Amino acid sequence: MARRYHITTFGCQMNKADSERMAGVLETMGFEAVEEPDEADVILYNTCTIRDNAEQKVYSYLGRQAKRKQEQPNLTLIVAGCVAQQEGEQLLRRVPELDLVMGPQYANQLDSLLEQVFNGSQVVATEPVHIMEDITKPRRDSVVTAWVNVIYGCNERCTYCVVPGVRGVEQSRTPEAIRAEMEELGRQGYKEVTLLGQNIDAYGRDLPGSKPDGQHLHTLTDLLYFVHDVPGIDRIRFATSHPRYFTERLIKACAELPKVCEHFHIPFQSGDNDVLKAMSRGYTQEKYRRIIDTIRSYMPDAAISADAIVGFPGETEEQFQNTLKLVDDIGFDLLNTAAYSPRPGTPAALWDNQLSEEVKADRLQRLNHLVSQKAAERSQRYFDRVEEVLVEDQNPKDPTQVMGRTRGNRLAFFKGDIQTLKGQIVPVKITEVRPFSLTGEILQPSCV
Repeated sequence: MARRYHITTFGCQMNKADSERMAGVLETMGFEAVEEPDEADVILYNTCTIRDNAEQKVYSYLGRQAKRKQEQPNLTLIVAGCVAQQEGEQLLRRVPELDLVMGPQYANQLDSLLEQVFNGSQVVATEPVHIMEDITKPRRDSVVTAWVNVIYGCNERCTYCVVPGVRGVEQSRTPEAIRAEMEELGRQGYKEVTLLGQNIDAYGRDLPGSKPDGQHLHTLTDLLYFVHDVPGIDRIRFATSHPRYFTERLIKACAELPKVCEHFHIPFQSGDNDVLKAMSRGYTQEKYRRIIDTIRSYMPDAAISADAIVGFPGETEEQFQNTLKLVDDIGFDLLNTAAYSPRPGTPAALWDNQLSEEVKADRLQRLNHLVSQKAAERSQRYFDRVEEVLVEDQNPKDPTQVMGRTRGNRLAFFKGDIQTLKGQIVPVKITEVRPFSLTGEILQPSCV
């Protein structure tokens, strides 16, 4: 009987992409995926440490499986990802039943680490490594859309963020390797690729070679031009962007290249300059507004999403109002919000001007209320319009409907047969709008 594995993924798109790569490694080793952790011989938790509650969840999941391992000693328990990198050997002290603790940089070395485990070792792999060009074949969750990593790690030093500590320094893949992976995806029938990086605008800074004027030879803009004509790939997205490095040249490329979707995810974190300075973000709210204005001057209909933090140490009510004003003025299509959560090893966690949980919760609630209002307003522009929707799956709540995304990354539902429509880009007339999703009717070719 085949050995079975189960992966639970917490956190961001990078973690999801890493999980797909590790699933690919396990299947190459002869393991089969199972839905239920209790049926698996190898259980892997791919963890996130951006917020405290994600970390606590990992420990509660682990506790259950550690008990099971006492009865089934052949069970293999793995913690991968950012909590693994941050906690290292402390995880083994806290949960001695663990077999393998591995940081995100080791995702493509899972097979050799497991060999050590199967030979009787308890392994901790958290040393910084150079990420060799990845030849693993991910077991992708979708057959329509795919992640492609273009840069690992982050060199920024935002005072609230653990990412540089857990994901290491920036390491860009070569344009040729990225294009080769995309060409393979095109051959396999994938229609959409999202280029991924923790700080994707930094792409290419670490690659050798520069232009005579001292400019980098490789930038994200150059990469978009380089991969744009890959056969079979109809849509290209990228995330996550940093306002410090977001250029007009990049915006112009997105407007010029038909496959690049008019959707930009650019976190602003705070609408107050003093808070931004305390966060070490390296830009002002005025600069952020100029970026959005420039995007909208090239692509008036572009969808803008972002991330914001409330309750950062020392944030006053007046400074929080500046965040609300920014959100009100810009009108985001989607905003991921969070109350500040002190993370181990970050400067802001040690400051003595922390705000109370009550203040943070109150501000988060007020921001979320405004976000929903503005998203509902932004959704109105879709009503009665025809949108191109890439069909990804069946609507789990209504089997008569399929679902997919518009170019602006808005989820859209409409009646249709998943067997015939999956992977197709179809025109859909929008008949109903909600803050974060749409409903419509597919147009027959004669109606278009």
